[in-house]
Amino acid sequence: MESSLALLLALAVVPFQLCRCQSLQVDPPAREVAVAMGTSLQLTCNLSCEEGVARVHWHGLDTDQGNTQNFPGSSILSVQGLLSDSGTRVCVGSCGGRSVQYSMQLLVYAFPDQLVVSPESLVPGPDQEVSCTAHNIWPVAPDILSFALLLGEQRLEGVQALEPEQEEEEMQEDEGTPLFRVTQRWLLPSLGTPAPPALYCQATMQVYDLVLTLRKELPVLQGQTSPEAPNTTAEPYTLTSSHTAEAVSTGLPRSMTGSPTPAHSALGAWNASAAGISPCRPEIRQDLEAGYKLLCEARCEPGVTVRWTLTPGGLTAYHKEEAGAQAWLSMLPPGPIPEGWFQCRLDPGGHVASLYVPGQVVPNPSSSVALWTGSLVLGLLVLAFLYKQLRKRYRPRPRPDTSSCTLL
Repeated sequence: MESSLALLLALAVVPFQLCRCQSLQVDPPAREVAVAMGTSLQLTCNLSCEEGVARVHWHGLDTDQGNTQNFPGSSILSVQGLLSDSGTRVCVGSCGGRSVQYSMQLLVYAFPDQLVVSPESLVPGPDQEVSCTAHNIWPVAPDILSFALLLGEQRLEGVQALEPEQEEEEMQEDEGTPLFRVTQRWLLPSLGTPAPPALYCQATMQVYDLVLTLRKELPVLQGQTSPEAPNTTAEPYTLTSSHTAEAVSTGLPRSMTGSPTPAHSALGAWNASAAGISPCRPEIRQDLEAGYKLLCEARCEPGVTVRWTLTPGGLTAYHKEEAGAQAWLSMLPPGPIPEGWFQCRLDPGGHVASLYVPGQVVPNPSSSVALWTGSLVLGLLVLAFLYKQLRKRYRPRPRPDTSSCTLL
């Protein structure tokens, strides 16, 4: 019994004896470190050694370009906060013929200090769309960056989030990895009566254990209604909306007209209505001649284009044919259109058409003709079979021959 206890005690002490001279001290003491872009950081690695002087050095990106300072038993790695600094760093130390290492994952992020919402203020009414844009941001992966539309401290219920749009920001020639501009759009439900005083766009970035949030208020104008009359020519389940009414009245892209105030938007819409100008809007409908296809079309003056921006399951699951003011959409491989929201966008102008497909789209009329013909042939075959059976059953029997009978 005593020998067993002694053996267990020896086994428990051995690891501490082996690692006593191989304990790396790293600062900051984390396996994953997030660094804001433009922020400098020093990674320090120390190793104590009782058998002499320990040798310590860093391995990884740019560690051989003057960014490290090595001393007896320690090494310092300087990070400048560039996006190219992201990657794995490894501190390696040796003592008495034995070595130990410590790996660290470094991620440099860029998070904006403000958000841009459109429109700048919201007029209660049907078919409303709002957008929220974050500039100069990195990374943009969906598991790191997310947007939410809030009512108070809770997510707004019934809102339809569209597919985010990502574009590279303009950068200088001496810059390396580009930053991105990310825009999230929503289709709003009815806000009720009375409408809430404001909605909030919130952007959240989670990098390792670091969580960053930023909000932008979207005021809701009270006691006003939408200046634009509803589109009475739209098909069932079709909703159309625009970012600004001024872009319609002037015929200029939204990027050229800026972000007008609600008063300017109302005045532009009123002028267009008074002048008898029909606003240019896209429409989504089924292309009956093409079978399982949806068609987004804008019957406008030359120079406009339409493109698909939202589909159930993502745009990569569909085949797109976009040509000017017309854009077709079909499944890959060909098949029925699935249930869900579809959306296309008109440029310039920013008008959006949305269509909710409750089930399978009606197939090609040729398929209906084939089905009707097959049913007719099947019905004729059934009638022929019944006629044959009835004829066999009710066929008249032959009369008996009485010519050979003898009278008694």
